[in-house]
Parts: sequence; C-alpha cells; structure tokens
Amino acid sequence: MTFLRYTLRAGATVFGLSAVALILAPGFFLELLGLDTSAPLVWSMVMIGVTLIALTGNMAVVSFTASDRGVQAASVVMMLAAGGLGVTTLLIPVPFTWFSVVYALVGFGFSTAYVVGLTRASLAR
Repeated sequence: MTFLRYTLRAGATVFGLSAVALILAPGFFLELLGLDTSAPLVWSMVMIGVTLIALTGNMAVVSFTASDRGVQAASVVMMLAAGGLGVTTLLIPVPFTWFSVVYALVGFGFSTAYVVGLTRASLAR
C-alpha cells in the first residue's frame, strides 16, 4: 500500500505544479499545448488550475490519512483520471507539440503506476 500512497503524493505534486502554472501563466501553458491564447481559453485554464488545487489537496490528504481501502479507492479513480488526461491531451484539436506529448506521457505514466500499485495490493491480500 505504501507504493500507492507515494504515487498519490507524487501525483499531488505534479497536479500542484500544474495548478500553479495554470493560475500564474495560463497563456504560456496554452502556447505549450499549441492552443490559442484567447481570453476565454485563458480564463478556462485558470479555472482548471483552481480545481486542481482541490484535487491536489484531496490526493495528499488521502495518501496521509486514509485507510488502505480508501487509498485503493482513490487510486482507482486516479488511474482512470490520469489515463483520461493522457488520452484527452492527445486529442487536442491541434498538431502535437513536444509538451503535449510529454504531458500525455506523464498521464499515462501515472495511470500505469496506479495499475501496478493496485495489482500489487490485490496480490498481497
């Protein structure tokens, strides 16, 4: 279960850094993804950043205080969310950029880490 707890903490760190970037430099983040920097998109990125702060906090709190069952439940949710983030990033309706590929790979990497951790936890029972 320790592996899943550390995966949640690492994911919280990555989401926390993303939240800061989205709030402080949403236009730069959009440019890295190859998207327009229109006012509505910039505003949307800031809103996503604020939402990521809540997710970051929840992931950290679960990793430190939840029961093993709670950690597993949160890890299933995050496995799906991280994989979905990877897929969604690749489906952005613009040509790939180096950043969109790396960002998608980070999502797939975390999804894979959750699969490994959940499998290990299941086999340990």
